Amino acid sequence: MKYVALLSGGKDSCYNLVHCAKNGHELVAAASLRPGPGKEELDSYLYQTVGQDAIEYVARALDVPLYRKVITGNAVEHGAEYGGRNVGNAGGVTGDETEDLFEILSLVKENHPDVQGVSVGAILSNYQRVRVEHVCKRLGWTPLSYLWQRNQDELLSEMIDSGMEAILIKVAGIGLKTNHLGKTLSEMKPTLHKLNTLYGLHVCGEGGEYESLTLDCPLFKSRIKLLETEVVIHSDHDFATVAFLRIKSAELEPKVGEPADITTPPLLEEKYQGIYDTVTELHGDCQRKTKPDSYRHLEVSSSPKVATFQRGSWVTVCNVEATAGHVTVEEDVKDCFDKILHKLSEHGLDISNCAMINILLESMDLFGRVNQVYGAYFGSSPAARACVGVNLPQGVRVRVECIAFKEVKPTDRQSLHVQGLSYWAPASIGPYSQAISVGEHIFISGQIGLIPSQLLLPSPQSLPMELALSSQHVNRVISAVKENHGGSWTGYEELVIYWLSDVCDIPPVKAGHLEMVCPKYLTYMVEVIKQTHLQTSPAPTIFAVVSELPKGALVEKQVVFHTGRSLVWDDEIQESSFLDCKPIREAGMSQIPCHFRHLILL
Repeated sequence: MKYVALLSGGKDSCYNLVHCAKNGHELVAAASLRPGPGKEELDSYLYQTVGQDAIEYVARALDVPLYRKVITGNAVEHGAEYGGRNVGNAGGVTGDETEDLFEILSLVKENHPDVQGVSVGAILSNYQRVRVEHVCKRLGWTPLSYLWQRNQDELLSEMIDSGMEAILIKVAGIGLKTNHLGKTLSEMKPTLHKLNTLYGLHVCGEGGEYESLTLDCPLFKSRIKLLETEVVIHSDHDFATVAFLRIKSAELEPKVGEPADITTPPLLEEKYQGIYDTVTELHGDCQRKTKPDSYRHLEVSSSPKVATFQRGSWVTVCNVEATAGHVTVEEDVKDCFDKILHKLSEHGLDISNCAMINILLESMDLFGRVNQVYGAYFGSSPAARACVGVNLPQGVRVRVECIAFKEVKPTDRQSLHVQGLSYWAPASIGPYSQAISVGEHIFISGQIGLIPSQLLLPSPQSLPMELALSSQHVNRVISAVKENHGGSWTGYEELVIYWLSDVCDIPPVKAGHLEMVCPKYLTYMVEVIKQTHLQTSPAPTIFAVVSELPKGALVEKQVVFHTGRSLVWDDEIQESSFLDCKPIREAGMSQIPCHFRHLILL
């Protein structure tokens, strides 16, 4: 796709362009926001403003038109989310600096109507990612974020090895001094690693320890040569000097030699390669089996009554179907949501309180039409979701079930809603979040085995690869949520559901599941698991065969996770016929919230 670069001039914004090119995208313009007249730097939450005196050279080196705008807004909305959760207030925040970004990108869109994407160099900053994605959604564009969640040690080495030349243009971290200004990443690498060991400094500067200016990268047509610079000191402290480099004059010079090829991260991490190998050995890669004639897919009981359950602050609404007589599936979806909203309102809740929604469709051919209506009910942080095709009763096209939580304060419910293309995990391709955290529970959307940078399933189809990828996606989502929460917990799975499209795939998927869960056992479960010879997972695990999965996938993995910061006790679990997990019963402990039983019992 054609895209515009969000250009700060730093190493991250420029190196992401190299990965955009590697993935086949075409750069047509650049956009940059700057301080007003007489200001060299702003204390902005969102933008790198130091080095703006050299940004024109960076755009000329890229040989693309540059659009610039003065930042007039401030960080009005400081929260983890931007825009309201309800559709009515899901737009921008008046006076916020994010709206400056919307204005300049709207200008780019007006002049380049064929642009479809935006390059953003965010590595760890959720604050930046959420706001850029909010703007992209309003413009109908796709964020391109190939550095997102990359390991910083690996990323720094890759930047240097690619032939990228970037210098430190600002220092503001412990151990960094004015004599480090102007030094290249290659020269600074040993110092950055030493400071990381001593003080936990982020080697890529993700903690704001330093800013950079790119003088050359594989995508530049020319190299930037600095002619005159000046050191400006904001504050001079022994432990953390704050200073930046003012660029007084520079020029472009011809480049010599061919650009180095860049490396991309492997599709699978080592432990998920182990899942692939295990399942391949049992299954045979890409060998599909024919379902037995006697086998029937999971069938849903006919026309049960809508059921509502409440336990504490949790409310579950189940078995929601449209009233008969509608002509279109769009009318069905609207009717289902009207009924859900009515039931939730009886408990003082609305759709924005939902943590998890499951959608059962008569046919996945309806997915696009259902999604269009579904999305109209959500704002900035839609619920986590799983959507599968099942054999519904005659005349029923859609069934919806949800779990909602009554919040005391907005931070009781937090979302991970990543919409950019990356190497990390699949972007949310619909109105759902990858994960919703409520208290100590994390509801993770059903993950299919998409290749994240392409949002395509492996070709040819491969159960081992799809299972390995879907499992890796779940783990990376959990890791990102953990990072957002400060990374102070280990956690464990409360419930795992594998939705499968072929009954013959259950044995190899079970084997892949056991290959993965062994390292995850909690200390208090280890002896119990040894006694059962690993015949079951420590969490209730369901293997449900359905008629269809999104995009024709072979497996979809859905998980409820617990942070482990508090234990969940439930004597009622002993009487449940739904859960038959011997290790949990013997431990006298529930790892599944009661409210979820009603959602999963189809």
